[in-house]
Amino acid sequence: MEHLLASDEVLAGLVRAIGPLGLAERRRGRPGDAYGSLVRSVVGQQLSTRAARTIYGRLTDLYGGRPPDPAEMLAADEEDLRAAGLSRPKIGYLRDLAGRVRSGELDLDRLHELPDEEVSGRLVAVRGFGQWTADMFLMFHLGRPDVLPVGDLGVRRAVERAYGLPDLPAPETLRAIAEPWRPHRTLACIYLWESLEDASRGATLEGREVL
Repeated sequence: MEHLLASDEVLAGLVRAIGPLGLAERRRGRPGDAYGSLVRSVVGQQLSTRAARTIYGRLTDLYGGRPPDPAEMLAADEEDLRAAGLSRPKIGYLRDLAGRVRSGELDLDRLHELPDEEVSGRLVAVRGFGQWTADMFLMFHLGRPDVLPVGDLGVRRAVERAYGLPDLPAPETLRAIAEPWRPHRTLACIYLWESLEDASRGATLEGREVL
């Protein structure tokens, strides 16, 4: 937090206005286990934070308040998943993830041993998983401190507003603005999301998968 206060006057203003973030704010509703974290990210693709939380809650309600494990996802009735709010493509993505985890092709327990680039490479091999999903996993499950999800609509919108830009920043513009935040770009992005939450109380765009 001290680095962000000293690195960028605009971001420092957001940090001072929002104040210290607790664990709940830093996790932003993500479950603690690796598989559940990925399920949550798939649910959040192309949705507002509010909608993602609602659909994820409906999904976990089907399984006693937790995300379905791989075997349960593969066996789930599609109509039940659709009734919870999942689209057919997202059901396909979740089942591809479940199959890879169940077969051992994707060993989630070993990902923490790998550098960011290798983690991303293994995750984007899953159907429907792009860099945004990999970034969310790096940030919220592995706790990598210097991730900048340039494809995230919420981060881009928050930067547009905070820095008075005429449009959403392109990836290269966002990278340039974020350069002073290194090596704490993950925390900077969490503050940016929080700034939108404060402004709109839950209507924040959470993310988008660019496939």
